[in-house]
Amino acid sequence: MAFERPRSHQWVLRLLLLVSCVSAFYIPGYSVTRYNDNDPIPLLVNKIFSDHTQLQYAYFDLPFVCPPSGRTHGGSPFGSGQSISLNLGEVLRGDRIMTSDFELLMGKDVECESLCTRVVSRSDVKWARQLIKEGYVIEWIADNLPGATSFVTVDRSRKYYASGFKLGYRDISPATGQSRYFINNHFTIVIRWRSAAEGGKVIVGFEVYPKSITAEGRKEGGCPKAVHKDNEGQELYIAPNLSRMQEKYSGLSYIPEDDDDDDGATLQIPYTYSVYFREDTKVEWNNRWELYFTNQGESAITHWLAIINSLTISTVLGVTVFVIWSRTVQGDIKGRGDGAMNDQKAKVRSRRRSGKSEKKRENLLDGEADVEHDADFSSEDEALEDTSGWKLLHGDVFRIPAFSGLLAPLVGSGMQLLFMASGLLLLSCLGVLNPSFRGGFVSVGMGLFVFAGLFSGYFSGRLYKTFGGMAWRKNTLITALLFPGLAFCLVLILNLFVWAQASSTAIPFSTLIGLLALWLLIQVPLVYLGSWVGYVRAAPWEHPLKTNAIPRQIPPQPWYLRSPIGPLLTGIIPFAVLFIELLFVFKNLWQDKTGYYYVFGFLSAVSTVLMVTVVEVTVIATYSQLCSENYHWWWQSFLTGGSSAFWIFAYCIWYYLFKLHVTGFVSSLLFFSYSFLACAVYGLLTGTVGFLAAYAFVRRVYSAIKVD
Repeated sequence: MAFERPRSHQWVLRLLLLVSCVSAFYIPGYSVTRYNDNDPIPLLVNKIFSDHTQLQYAYFDLPFVCPPSGRTHGGSPFGSGQSISLNLGEVLRGDRIMTSDFELLMGKDVECESLCTRVVSRSDVKWARQLIKEGYVIEWIADNLPGATSFVTVDRSRKYYASGFKLGYRDISPATGQSRYFINNHFTIVIRWRSAAEGGKVIVGFEVYPKSITAEGRKEGGCPKAVHKDNEGQELYIAPNLSRMQEKYSGLSYIPEDDDDDDGATLQIPYTYSVYFREDTKVEWNNRWELYFTNQGESAITHWLAIINSLTISTVLGVTVFVIWSRTVQGDIKGRGDGAMNDQKAKVRSRRRSGKSEKKRENLLDGEADVEHDADFSSEDEALEDTSGWKLLHGDVFRIPAFSGLLAPLVGSGMQLLFMASGLLLLSCLGVLNPSFRGGFVSVGMGLFVFAGLFSGYFSGRLYKTFGGMAWRKNTLITALLFPGLAFCLVLILNLFVWAQASSTAIPFSTLIGLLALWLLIQVPLVYLGSWVGYVRAAPWEHPLKTNAIPRQIPPQPWYLRSPIGPLLTGIIPFAVLFIELLFVFKNLWQDKTGYYYVFGFLSAVSTVLMVTVVEVTVIATYSQLCSENYHWWWQSFLTGGSSAFWIFAYCIWYYLFKLHVTGFVSSLLFFSYSFLACAVYGLLTGTVGFLAAYAFVRRVYSAIKVD
């Protein structure tokens, strides 16, 4: 017993650790941090980002800002510059959160406090000017709120936030007409709070007002003499070394104004900050994030128009599917009953035989009558073809498609993505995935994708068994490695370009190893387990009709049913359903990174209508193809369901050319690569939905036919 007590204590400690981790999960309204007067408020620095480029940089990696001193503040055991533990989503989105030297005490105003005086070289000044030119903004964090720039509407009726604040600004010199760049080196921090019902104070707003103040004429401690008055800005400019430039560019008729070569000249940039606490009773702690949702109220009407547009298109297609099912399919089945096709063929043959015997017996008809009699038979054949063209494929409609060993893994991967997307939308609508759960959307999405390997393996294995495949382990490996492997290789190649730019957007090597382990050690076994259940334990999907030994000849097809014209044309309809909502998604992803997309209720509604539309379009296209006596519907249905991805990627190209102002080769490469990857994910998902809808439709239609 003496040896069991330490083990029991260890289990208790582990349980308490697990409970503490669970309680740390942030849900609005529950995980509230309350402060008393003079309690320290940690201010964390994160990164800088821009709407004109996809490259981000960690704040402390900038050579022209105050580096961390390593001192501890507010009783914290960690000194400044200490990295904060990040989840997978935060790392992948480029966050690099660290503690800082800013001292914030609840309720204590600070008029001015010196942070440091940074000495920068000529090359550092040039990089700072370039970052300001590209419109970079800084992101700080306090009480899980990003530091925001405050705006007021024109009628001053509403206030809203934009995440981050400008690194600096550019001005035009009235004397020379050239651009001058100024860096913001004084920060006025405003913490808005309100009293909590349980006692203490809670933070409901975190605003930062940057300002550029020259280094000249300051007090002894480094603070400006008049912080809140108009001051001359701190220009990022080092006078050129004329003697060195003349020596370097001797013999040239033109001497560059900006010399890239560091000659030892430096520029001193003093950094200071002010802190003010203001009570705000208009904002509740539970809805403090609503200020960051810019233009959400004004865009609600547009979202409703998007839903109405989607419902209109889906309703029209639904009526078409209903007409096809009720009049054509159900009418043919009910009108003729089982074996109707054979009965119809027997009637035509009997008419032909009786006509021929009459002709031989009577021998009274002339040549014109013979032609008329043959025309009657041909009209009967055409009527049979028109009324039951899809029925003539009863011996070929379930023929195994070409490259079935590739179709099964693609359908399995599509089911995996469908489960992931459904889970993300559901959790977002419930409020579990919210902006306060930083990086949660990506982290939970990765977890759902890995867990959904069970569904991927199951559907791939069972469909592969239905196709008559024998090497199910090979099919399992293809399913587990195909899509994740291609995505991982693409990210790895892109990461090399981002690493070369020293950007925080680059995924650390340790994270790449973790992703590789997550893929190979967790997802692959789950896919194998699901495939074993789908292939070994489950029975294949049974087809109601047998397949003929000799394939039927396919007649010439109309131009609108041929590949790839047919799928591309049908893809316009789902794209029209999703088009309006894509405007908001693209704007928040690429054009306005300071805002937050948080209208998942509208997105879920549009996504639901989109899936219904994909099903309807695929069913109509499949039925039209079968009526044209073309039994190659397997791949065609998959391509039809996912064809709207082509139009979305074309829209990405248009958006890049006419809406974005992306600069640099690497940023453009990232935009098109990630857009292609997103469209591939969307195409796999909707293609799988279309394939399963067509498969269910074909099985249901042909199950009512019996052929002797």
